[in-house]
Amino acid sequence: MSRWLLAAVAPSLVIGKVKIEAMEHDIMQIQASTFDGIISKFRDSSVSSLWFFKDDSKEDGKFLDEYNKVASDMKGMAKVCAINCNEYSVFCDKQGVKETPAVMIYPPNPVPAFKLEGKLEGKAVFNKLAKFMPDQTEKLTKENVDKFLTTDVTKPKALLFSNKKSVPLMWKALSSETVFKRTVKFGFVTEDQSDIVQRFKVKKFPTVLIQQGAKGEKKDTYSGEFNFLALKDWVNLHSESGMGDKVTSPGGAKEETAEEAKPWLVQEVPELTAKSHQDVCFKGEGLCVIFLKDGEASQAEIDMLTGLSKKYTSQLSDRGAKMKWMWMNLNAEKAYKDLFKPAQLPSAAVFNPHKRLRFTLLDHGEEGEVKGDEQGIIKLLDKVLGGDARFTMVPGQKLPAWAQREAPAGKKVIGKHLNLLKEKPVAKNWLFVPLYLLSSVLAGCLKAAKESRAVKVRFNQEGIMSNQFILRSRGRQLLCEALVCPAAEQ
Repeated sequence: MSRWLLAAVAPSLVIGKVKIEAMEHDIMQIQASTFDGIISKFRDSSVSSLWFFKDDSKEDGKFLDEYNKVASDMKGMAKVCAINCNEYSVFCDKQGVKETPAVMIYPPNPVPAFKLEGKLEGKAVFNKLAKFMPDQTEKLTKENVDKFLTTDVTKPKALLFSNKKSVPLMWKALSSETVFKRTVKFGFVTEDQSDIVQRFKVKKFPTVLIQQGAKGEKKDTYSGEFNFLALKDWVNLHSESGMGDKVTSPGGAKEETAEEAKPWLVQEVPELTAKSHQDVCFKGEGLCVIFLKDGEASQAEIDMLTGLSKKYTSQLSDRGAKMKWMWMNLNAEKAYKDLFKPAQLPSAAVFNPHKRLRFTLLDHGEEGEVKGDEQGIIKLLDKVLGGDARFTMVPGQKLPAWAQREAPAGKKVIGKHLNLLKEKPVAKNWLFVPLYLLSSVLAGCLKAAKESRAVKVRFNQEGIMSNQFILRSRGRQLLCEALVCPAAEQ
């Protein structure tokens, strides 16, 4: 009985023949004429493997089941193909394959294809495919999460929260999938990013959720199995084709390009600044509840304000009243500190931005016994809603000057960072660039920084892949997007 079982499970081991069946195997068998359409055509954005076999070879017969396991594990993520060299000997010869079994790996361009050397094992094939899997995900931190969520407003944002340090293979594959790479943005959040984890109320790892809408008003958390095909089907429900880079303004009268990120649109309690104040407070209806702080508001304070916001939104929904919640860094906004003159910090103010500019401040008591905490803010709001608050007019009915904030610096490339440029690529493509060109790149960076302009330099020297090194400079902030990497390790 065991002999029959062996024959049923692994026929290739018994009879020494290779026969790839579409209903039994996940390997894609191709012909010489279909190689370009299946593998070559997609090399700009995907990785593939090709097993060269002979259908009458015992050695190939032994490798069939092992290679099929790679195809099963990589199903949907990479093309795991095979070609019969008994039928297409000319093609195999042109590929430099003289003996089988042999496997070629086709990484994304411009990395050249290469043949696996040494003992041929399924694990080695899998590891090479995983190594060259394109990755379009963005690793999110407290500093870049809001920009990620508010740029490309028409695209859903898929977030993976993980207790692993590196991006999982299936998440890389999803981010570089043919349709998703144009229509969905993929973010990766590690467990140690506590601010983001608390903000999205993530309790377990891994967790996957999608956020949509200009203000992130639509959220959906994944509850299915954690495998590539199941996740792909779920993400596909949220994906929209034909994504553009323009959004319609609220009035619908004109289109505007969504280039500048507006993180405050997706924050439950945003910071009040020169850039955000119109969207956050001064446009639209309602009173502005401003939490005043001598510095940055902590996540615990944001959570407290969020809770109050939801509580009062529910209470006021039937009364036609509206409150908008925000915080202000008075250490940065000196003019507003002079305007409010809070007795202590933290504190709070309610600002009426309509018709006549006026505000009322939290009364901390004669001995400062009332603190700028949850209970203190509740007392202030009860006064306002009860009609007992005294409002102070803004002098001259003109807002104080806002502090001019500097945007976070881009990737600055200067002379001392030459080794960093060689060791850590700043782009997702591979190039083979000699040291003398790196020096030219640095010189171009510095020149562009001084002249505040954009520069494009094309590498076109003999024996080196052509591509572009792009510099964008805005004032003194230099963003170097260099397509420069060390030689690809094969």
